[in-house]
Amino acid sequence: MSPRPLGLSDTREGSGTSWQPDTTPMHAFHAMAGGWTFMVHGNVFLGYDLQGSNRGAQQIVSQNWLMAMVRRSSEVAEISARVMLSAEPFILGGRGYPLLLQTGETYHGMPLHDRQHPHDLFMEAAVLMNAEIGDGVGVQVYAAPAGEPALGPVAFPHRASAASDPLAPLGHHWQDSTHITYGVLTIGIFTRHVKLEGSWFNGREPDENRYSFDLRAPDSVSCRLSVNPTDSLSIQASYGFLASPEALEPDESLHRITASATWTRRLGTSGSWATTAVWGTNLHPHGSPTSSYLLETDLDFDGHNIFFGRGEHVQRIGRELAVAEPGEQSVFDMSSLALGYIHEVELASAVAFGLGARGAVTAIGPSLEPFYGTRWPLGAMIFVRVRPATRTMDRSHPNMADHR
Repeated sequence: MSPRPLGLSDTREGSGTSWQPDTTPMHAFHAMAGGWTFMVHGNVFLGYDLQGSNRGAQQIVSQNWLMAMVRRSSEVAEISARVMLSAEPFILGGRGYPLLLQTGETYHGMPLHDRQHPHDLFMEAAVLMNAEIGDGVGVQVYAAPAGEPALGPVAFPHRASAASDPLAPLGHHWQDSTHITYGVLTIGIFTRHVKLEGSWFNGREPDENRYSFDLRAPDSVSCRLSVNPTDSLSIQASYGFLASPEALEPDESLHRITASATWTRRLGTSGSWATTAVWGTNLHPHGSPTSSYLLETDLDFDGHNIFFGRGEHVQRIGRELAVAEPGEQSVFDMSSLALGYIHEVELASAVAFGLGARGAVTAIGPSLEPFYGTRWPLGAMIFVRVRPATRTMDRSHPNMADHR
């Protein structure tokens, strides 16, 4: 890897401008030519998703993304360009995939519920610049027609702690739903251990046309403080004002506050363990605030046997779940636990192929039981995963190899 301003690790870069621990493993292909660094990485799931209860469904699904980056850097300045794409609009269609108790975005002009919307074709198209301006201090500028403002943790598709779970968190729209935003400008100042950044962006969520850039005049702001006190720990706290995020409620805006911590460590020569805790709350102009809590982990014992889990507690307003009056404005609590396992092997030392399974149970209150037919909705999925086998590690950390 080429040198970087302040000597920051390549593995610290998360989604958008977010930070993650330096000890985070990165599965990617790298090449260098003429002072330029090229990188390609991604994650592809293909499986059968079965969600039970009266509101459940079953479907062959694929959750996927692929990112390419080019960067030129020195010890004092660097510039990089990134493009991230997803084939989900072609494979999943406009309704996305079944996921009990999930909400967010629309299909045919109606709010989606008990389904996870597909990602857009263009998940990111961005330019990022970092430069050292003084002894131990740098500035960062991020400009993206499609990108992520400084709000929330590393987005779930790109978190090491969520890398083996094919399904989205139920608290996605309280924590990191702005990870695909059409129109973002972020400016930050950073040291080796602390970064403070602010964003000006388009607060509207992507529309139902998943193939276009939904550009609008920037109308929203956010700020985030990130702290990496050690190589293995990354902490963030952020605030955002989202103007008119929902197309069906254009006069409604909201405030979002998040906090998270991610811890990652190496296990032996090929394993790793990543854990993330996230809290996010949405402050609505009318009605009570709603919050979400998440704890997830990905335990890769040896590069072949991977166990993962996710526990959540989420509050939702009745209308988000298509609950009619008198419960339309009520706040409903729900808790979910998902556990899974992947057995992964390397093919030709280039591609990691895994076969996995996931099971989940959600606890809901008696008020929601008539809609689901049970207090304990169940879900299950069997799947395969494909990703690059090359694993890049932070050079500064002991016992870490650049490539495996």
